[in-house]
Amino acid sequence: GAAEPPARLALALGALGVVYGDIGTNPLFALQEAFGGTDALARTPDNVLGVLSLVFWSLVVVVSVKYLAFVMRASNEGEGGILALLALVPKKAGDRPRWLVLAVLFGAALLYGDGVITPAISVLSAVEGLKTTAPVIAPAVVPITVAILIGLFLAQKHGTARIGSFFGPVMTVWFVAIGALGARQIVASPSVLYALDPRHAIGFLAHGHGHVTHVLGAVVLTIAGGEALYADMGHFGRRPIQLAWYAMVLPALVLNYFGQGGRLLAGALPADTTPFFALVPPPLIVPMV
Repeated sequence: GAAEPPARLALALGALGVVYGDIGTNPLFALQEAFGGTDALARTPDNVLGVLSLVFWSLVVVVSVKYLAFVMRASNEGEGGILALLALVPKKAGDRPRWLVLAVLFGAALLYGDGVITPAISVLSAVEGLKTTAPVIAPAVVPITVAILIGLFLAQKHGTARIGSFFGPVMTVWFVAIGALGARQIVASPSVLYALDPRHAIGFLAHGHGHVTHVLGAVVLTIAGGEALYADMGHFGRRPIQLAWYAMVLPALVLNYFGQGGRLLAGALPADTTPFFALVPPPLIVPMV
């Protein structure tokens, strides 16, 4: 946390590539889970504004308040994450209570589960964008996804520093792009900004009936990966991670989610097009993928 400004900026850039690669790619699929599929929520203004309000306040409360303001103040000599905290147990509690060990093992199991599921759904959702411009490529989506995932996992052995130095600039371009796409749609559908009012979230929870549980599952997807802020704190430090979040990640995510909401309010989407790729002009589909 005591890094000089130039070093802090470099660490923040690395954090964009390592810490925020997960939560930063959630816009590819999160809203689609709420408004697509067999149990799709009706795309009425009340529903769209309610879901967007839940998304916005989840990002603020869970990431900005819980992780950045509170959780990241607890560390094991600067290291964060559930396994780093486990190492503190003998120092603080003598013998490890059995329930605490079980809780940590359960948390570690969830961490492994997230590590399996999230890369697969992120890459798959991205590659599916190719179907927007070339439906004939649909049978190749899964093989392409598998090939990309194998390449990414093979690259991870080179360590956080090298991965961050490569993916930091890539994710910077990504966040600028998704923020710009969202802002473009918000200008066309400014009424979507009413979702900033938390009363829309409360109203949806009160009157969403059988859809509340389904929608909350989709909302959780928008903050999936937020735990990386804490787990990777030892690599980059608290201040660079906070800087990257407030200066780049949060504005880009909010703009994009609200842009997707504006596109949903604007009318029916083309067949096989997710709200995310509906924001992308056809000539830019392949570069976005």
